Formats: sequence, C-alpha cells, structure tokens
Amino acid sequence: MAQETDMEYRYLGNTGLKVSVLSLGGWVTYGGQVGEDACYECMKLAWDNGVNFFDTAEVYAGGQSEVDMGKAIRKLGIKRSDVVVSTKIFWGGKGVNDRGLSRKHIIEGLMASLKRLEMDYVDIVFAHRPDPETPMEETVRAFNYCIDKGWVFYWGTSEWSAQQIQEACAIADKFGLIKPVVEQPQYNMFHRERFETEYEPLYKQIGLGTTIWSPLAGGILTGKYNDGVPQDSRFAMKDNEMMKRFRDGLSTEEGKAKLAKVRKLGELAKRLDTTTAALALAWTIKNKNVSTVIMGASKPSQITDNVSALKTVPKLTDEIMEEIEGILDNKPKPNPTFR
Repeated sequence: MAQETDMEYRYLGNTGLKVSVLSLGGWVTYGGQVGEDACYECMKLAWDNGVNFFDTAEVYAGGQSEVDMGKAIRKLGIKRSDVVVSTKIFWGGKGVNDRGLSRKHIIEGLMASLKRLEMDYVDIVFAHRPDPETPMEETVRAFNYCIDKGWVFYWGTSEWSAQQIQEACAIADKFGLIKPVVEQPQYNMFHRERFETEYEPLYKQIGLGTTIWSPLAGGILTGKYNDGVPQDSRFAMKDNEMMKRFRDGLSTEEGKAKLAKVRKLGELAKRLDTTTAALALAWTIKNKNVSTVIMGASKPSQITDNVSALKTVPKLTDEIMEEIEGILDNKPKPNPTFR
C-alpha cells in the first residue's frame, strides 16, 4: 500500500469498496495531451499521496489512455488488490456495433479494455452514456454477465438521468440482478443542478455512489484562464472539439461572468492561504454525497496543488461556505417536499 498520507477514504455509495476522496482520471490527458512518461510521473505522485482510484475509458485517446495507465500501474509495482481501476464502455470504434450498450458491445468492449490495460479485471465499469436504442434489460443483463465472469466487480453509469438509473434498478430488482451502484456525473461550482437536486433522492433510496468529473470546470476554476488561454493548457488543444467549445465559451458573456467569479474565489483562496484550484476541489469534497473527486493532471505539480485541497477542507466553515455561495450565486432550488 502507498505511504502514510492525509488522504481520506470513503465508501463507494452503498458498497464495501473504499476509494480515495481524490482520484486520478485519464480523460484528454493520458495517451493524448501527454505521453507515457508524464502519465507515469503523475500516477506515481498521486499514488504516493494516497490516491488508490484511477479512472479511464475505452474512448480516451482511442484506447491509448488505458494502455498508458495500465503500464504505469505495473511499473509502480502496485499490488492489484490495493488499487481500484475503472473504465467506461460506450464509444468503442467506428463499426455499427462498436458503440452503445448492446450486450455485444458491452462484452466485447470490456474484453478489449482489459486487453489494453493488461489486467484480468477492473473494479468498476461504467456505462459511459445512456443508450435509448438498446432495451434497458439487455444492458443490465450484460453488465451482470461481466460481473458473473469475474471481469468486473461493480457497474455504474455516467451522465444518466435519475429516471434511467431508477429504471435500471427496477429491472435488476425484478430479475434478481445486480444494480448500478455508482454514477459518474459532472459536478463543480458552475455545474450543480443534476448532482444536488435530480440525484438527491437516489442518495437516500439506493445509496448511490458518485465519482465526479470536471471538478475544476475544465480548468476554469484553477484561475489559469483568467487572463487568456495558456499554450500548454487543455483549452489550447486544436484537435479536440470539446476543448474548442470550452475555449470559445470564455469569450461569451456567460464565460466572462464565470471568470469574474473565479477572480473573487481567488481572493478568498489567498485569505485562506490556499489556491483557487484547491478551494474548488475542497468545496466538492465537502459534499457528503461525493464518493471521490476525479482529478485531471498533465504534470506532477498539478497533483501537488490538487492534493493540498485536503488541508483546505477544514477551513471551509459554515461562514466561508456562505461566502462562496454569495460569490457563485447559483445554488439550485431544493426538490419540493409538499409539506
């Protein structure tokens, strides 16, 4: 196991699996933005700081993310039972059956992921998006088949609606199958509605776990885009359509308003003797319904900065949280109780 650290470990929803409250993901970065060596250095530093959960997907860098992250884990000499690895299935290729959540693609896609990772199993597999064209029963049964085969221990969803998750759970209950136990949604200071309101009943009803992505809003909440787009940043990537949308969004009125809020958050962070990024990460960790926060890092210094969020969490008193709400001015309305 990694060395003694300040890392906190939480149960993944209503399961017995413990994950570090900060985890590391390969989206955009590993196999794409940076090479194998940088991937290893970031994963090593994350592991040394107590991170035990690493997330990737079949679609990240066309599968190269899985290759590079799998190599890094082996190079680090981590005992397989000490690390939690997840991948996601949906966008596997250009063939008509290489995407979606059919039984064929779930099984073939997971087998291909395991081959790239050079692992016998992953701990969690996510349905990367909902597939309205495949019967829900087929999808639930396919993930259960993978679990029965020992290729994966748990399955979950990513960016599914609460209604879709409930439908999958109802089918599992009806046929005595294993339910999805975790959702991987976007959640950050600027993206709150679904996590804080739509999913709220599921935390109580089924003990839904969450592995949140984009906790820094693609990097906006680090403050590095306050004065433009650095050439070595994600937003500067020319061949990534999503990064282009993020980049173009900075010049809109909404984007300018977000940057103004980030500057105010930066002033608050200085008062708390922390960074803007650490403040934003600590804010997400503060939410008890967050199982783990997936970090993205292209260089080790970002890992160091992000891990400092663990020391920032205790500084977020009720008064500070109220001050943050005043800056953000976007708190979602709670679900109606009709009482």
